[in-house]
Amino acid sequence: MSDTLPLAGIRVVEFCHVVMGPTCGLILGDMGAEVIKVEPLDGDHTRKLVASGAGFFPTYNRNKKSFAVDLKSPRGHEAVMKLIASADVVTENFRPGAMDKLGFGQAALRKLKPELIYCSLKGFLPGPYDHRTGLDEVVQMMGGLAYMTGGRHGPLRAGASVIDVMGGMFGAMAILGALHQRARTGEGQYVQSALYESCAFLMGQHMLEGFVTGKPVKPMPDRIRAWALYDNFKTRDGELVFVGVVTDTQWKVFCEAFGKQDWLNDPALKTNPQRVEARPRILPVVTEMFGQMSRAELMAKCDELGLPFAPIAKPEDLFDDPHLNKSGGLAPVTMPVSGIKTKVPGLPVEMNGARLTTRLDIPKVGEHTRAVLVSLGYDTAAIESLASEKAVLVA
Repeated sequence: MSDTLPLAGIRVVEFCHVVMGPTCGLILGDMGAEVIKVEPLDGDHTRKLVASGAGFFPTYNRNKKSFAVDLKSPRGHEAVMKLIASADVVTENFRPGAMDKLGFGQAALRKLKPELIYCSLKGFLPGPYDHRTGLDEVVQMMGGLAYMTGGRHGPLRAGASVIDVMGGMFGAMAILGALHQRARTGEGQYVQSALYESCAFLMGQHMLEGFVTGKPVKPMPDRIRAWALYDNFKTRDGELVFVGVVTDTQWKVFCEAFGKQDWLNDPALKTNPQRVEARPRILPVVTEMFGQMSRAELMAKCDELGLPFAPIAKPEDLFDDPHLNKSGGLAPVTMPVSGIKTKVPGLPVEMNGARLTTRLDIPKVGEHTRAVLVSLGYDTAAIESLASEKAVLVA
């Protein structure tokens, strides 16, 4: 199957950890690239994270090979240089200047191999902030996202590593563009993606909202909804269901189905702006009406009518989600330490009528070191010599 994927034949060398960089490599790997993850002999430190970081490594490192090497060892350094010479793409998200000190900076590597595409995934693109250490939460705070999320409750980061993931996505997009350009020109290039600029990109809609309206932008919890019905409602069994009515057609369908013909005939509720103004009048009635229905009844009714609706799910609910399971939206993986099999969401795309899924399971530290060295021309004796010197780890 990998031979038919769009990035088949592309070799990526990944010097990345935590979320942003590994997300970039995951996208390329899921699309068929051979992604070789360069790890220290004791493994990427992300493998050892606990609590809220415990899911990072198994989520973002399928479809990769683990090459465990001591980058500061002369023979390990030599092996990595041979690996890079065989590669199409290098990705890194080390602190600024770290790759240069190791001898793997973009200027040196692209001089060695002009057709190489080198992607740095950083906290900030070049500018006054580029010396700072960037983290997802840092840029959410300084980029406006935490303000928009928390509102009257105070700044609150989003409930997932959205900026890390977005930064990785933009890095992958830049690499794909560079590969396409290289196909025409034969030349590689240096591309960058960054957390802060990714967060700023998200804020564009709110920046322009304020510009257009001439009013300070209110955070999401404090703002007036754009539609009369666009809220969570408590059902008879104490559950919450989100229901939205976002077009004039949906308003007509809603009123007819729920016996509110008087609202449909009311000239004061004719347009969406009028209905938004009338939310204090509308919401109590709808809240009482939905409160007499069970969650299942309300969801079934909305589904029948074609109205937007959603149960309030928790992350663990997604393991058993019928749509994700039936559509191939969950990729099978095996936890590297425990050996327990589980599932993780795949890329949210379909190509040639198929979902992209797991070809290579989450690697153990150094699981592919031997195979990678063989592909670079090392024989058994040379590999054993490297291992005995602790220049590499052969699992």
